[in-house]
Amino acid sequence: MRHLLLITAFLAMLGPTSAHAEGSESLWDGLQVHGFASQAAIWTSENRFFGNSPETSFAFTEIGLNASLPINPRILLSGQLLARRAGDMYDGTPELDYGLADITLASSNEQRWGVRVGRVKNPLGIYNETRDVPFTRPGIFLPQVIYYDKIRNLALSTDGLMFYGESYIDQGALSLTLGGGQPVIDDNVGWTFLRNNYDGEFQTDNKTGLVQLWYSTPGERFKFGLSGIMLSLRFDPGQHSPLRSGTTDIFYWIASIQYDTEDWTLSAEYLREPLAWDDYGPLFPNFKTTVEGYYLQGTYRIRPNIELLMRYEEGFANRNDRDGVRFSTRTGGLFPPFAGFSKIWTAGLRWDINRQWMVRAEYQRHHGTFVLSFRENPDLGQLREYWNLFAVQAAFRF
Repeated sequence: MRHLLLITAFLAMLGPTSAHAEGSESLWDGLQVHGFASQAAIWTSENRFFGNSPETSFAFTEIGLNASLPINPRILLSGQLLARRAGDMYDGTPELDYGLADITLASSNEQRWGVRVGRVKNPLGIYNETRDVPFTRPGIFLPQVIYYDKIRNLALSTDGLMFYGESYIDQGALSLTLGGGQPVIDDNVGWTFLRNNYDGEFQTDNKTGLVQLWYSTPGERFKFGLSGIMLSLRFDPGQHSPLRSGTTDIFYWIASIQYDTEDWTLSAEYLREPLAWDDYGPLFPNFKTTVEGYYLQGTYRIRPNIELLMRYEEGFANRNDRDGVRFSTRTGGLFPPFAGFSKIWTAGLRWDINRQWMVRAEYQRHHGTFVLSFRENPDLGQLREYWNLFAVQAAFRF
């Protein structure tokens, strides 16, 4: 409800163009309102992915409305309301995706400095800031070994401040972002980091910070960067929880590189994520691990409106236990070894029918189940090591 009130107030502040006050046309001339909607159908040979996919799932729907308004040359207001249904993980309740004021503190032909205040998208990797809009993703699904949909909201945005600087030279552009605040926490955090829905809730432990550094050549043909976020989550157990008040410390960082030409784009990213669980009690002993993931992806534009996608990705719950055997042994065999890794081949096709409509088809071959949500797959005995996924999606924008 708090999010709905925030976005309602934001849109009311922007107001419909037909309700201009006399003499205020110059303020509203820059108002832009856009939206999008998408619907997918997903089938898997085994395991659940975004709903009951072995029976064919239609539980992946996105509807978004965004608006932006330049108050003056130095202040830009923008926000987006998103209703996203994704299997058992997200139920389609409208949420404030982002809502911020972008304030330019200094600007010239050589540089720009500013601050973003509000709910701000985290500039993590190549795709995190644009992952919500189907038209700006490279496929129906992002590489799951890096852009986890099972804890999407935690990495997506932060309620706080982000300072940024951009420098433009003959050799290209260099940008730096530094920020901090409160991450967006939902029930999927507990399912992912505690592997169950224990009575209690997570809160941040006042240790949240973000940094991003990017370099791109003129025309952005070649770019690479480093980005990361550090946060500490504190679990406050409920009355019936078997766990104590523990903490989970996370350092999530990505190295990214991309090369872009008129007809094709090559992208690669590497993730490392040290994790530490402390003070949860004997049911969940203290433990440290380092998650690892990487992918290589190529897209080729056969025609301006038809694009092919190929990608290979690997992810590991523990980079020092790539076959998952130690992970399985530590849990007394409760988790099968293949729950500790995922190796995925993806092939996809995109067709832009016109400016407003796009359709996609995607096939994935999976070995392992690391990318799956425990919330959607609570019965570990039903998991299967090798499985296939096929999905189609239609998207509209205005």
